Amino acid sequence: MLQRRMVMTGLSAAFMAIGSLRPARATAQLLAQADLRGAIDAGEAGILPGAIDNQSRKLQALIDAAAASGQPIFLPAGTYRVSNIELREGTQLSGVPGLTLLSYGGEGHLLSARDLKHVSLTGISLDGANRWLGDYTEALAAFRGVGDVRISDCAISGSRKHGLQFERCGGRLDHSRITGAGGAGVMAIETKAMAITDNEVADCGNGGILVHRWTKGEDGAMVTGNRVARIGARDGGTGQNGNGINLFRADNVMVSGNHVSDCAFSAIRANSASNATISGNQCFRSGEAAIYAEFSFEGALIADNLVDGAACGILVVNLDQGGRLASVTGNIVRNLSETGPYVNDGAGFGFGIAVEADTVVSGNVIENAPKWGLMLGWGPYLRNIVASGNVIRKAGQAGIAVSVVEGSGDVVISGNIISDAPDGAILGYRWNDKATGELIDGKESFPHLTIAGNRRS
Repeated sequence: MLQRRMVMTGLSAAFMAIGSLRPARATAQLLAQADLRGAIDAGEAGILPGAIDNQSRKLQALIDAAAASGQPIFLPAGTYRVSNIELREGTQLSGVPGLTLLSYGGEGHLLSARDLKHVSLTGISLDGANRWLGDYTEALAAFRGVGDVRISDCAISGSRKHGLQFERCGGRLDHSRITGAGGAGVMAIETKAMAITDNEVADCGNGGILVHRWTKGEDGAMVTGNRVARIGARDGGTGQNGNGINLFRADNVMVSGNHVSDCAFSAIRANSASNATISGNQCFRSGEAAIYAEFSFEGALIADNLVDGAACGILVVNLDQGGRLASVTGNIVRNLSETGPYVNDGAGFGFGIAVEADTVVSGNVIENAPKWGLMLGWGPYLRNIVASGNVIRKAGQAGIAVSVVEGSGDVVISGNIISDAPDGAILGYRWNDKATGELIDGKESFPHLTIAGNRRS
């Protein structure tokens, strides 16, 4: 019969601090200091760290029994070799952060949960050891149809596929570290207002944090305060892989306060994701566009981000497929490159901010853009743009490039300061071809352009 005792769930220092106290006093102090609750000690159920044999059956039996009695489980520090563990309704599995390790023994997957109301993992490390995963699973730990998943202070490493996958789940992932996944670190599909906050995601093969949907609709996720680094594009492509944070068809998502660096493609990419808020992020050394809002979206607020190092800075494009309605304000974009991860047969690379329809571009600072500082429109895909109050410095071909192709819509260019743009401050283009002389002084005019109050130095 399983014995029940009070254990600590991740604050080993507390044990040291009260080690000299009598058991009753120690328990009382732990409760007072750390809000500890009664838990089943896995060691008392015969599940021992460092055991040579696979302990899957013992751990599964303990999870089943704990779920039936409504008790949490504590796994003491050490390594446990297990496979194909199924979490049950109400499973609460805790360990010592950084010291309690579940090592995948092969033959399928490590952890999964399906069609439950609530499960939680706290202070548990999951190591896939780069072992084969079954064809039926997409991740080392997979959650499907779980109303409230809580994962905190955990570490997930060495998955041949995704590190974590949430499908039709709600809940939160916080203060965890996901590294070395062959696919994405975190794949969230059709989730319900999940919070993905204060995590570290690094060294993943195809993506960092992905919030996707099969059909376009409201998602409501909050992706905040994460550190994402060194994301590859192992499976290639022109942007479907290699992104630090990627939204696809997921509406009403907030991406704020993240630090994203060294991604093969974008630091933050919103594809067909309406009402995206992308604010206060730091984006360093992106292989393609640092921040992207593209294809069939309506509504993008892109504000107060810092971009340093990218093939392009911020792109809000694809009016031809419904991309429209944005505010791009208060960003710093600098140190761009004309070299990208593939051959671009469109506008190419090397420009700071590009927009196409129903958008305000204001209060941004752009420096060191080898092609254009601002790109307004692409061919006839230009409508209702206001570009005002921006500072553009060191633009190789034009400070502001604006489309003058027949059918282009209205544009107001006012109050901008443009310096070190030797080829022209404001120039008209037909796609990639320069089609006008200098427009800042009003010597040439086009009915769709209002240009006033700009300064060139």
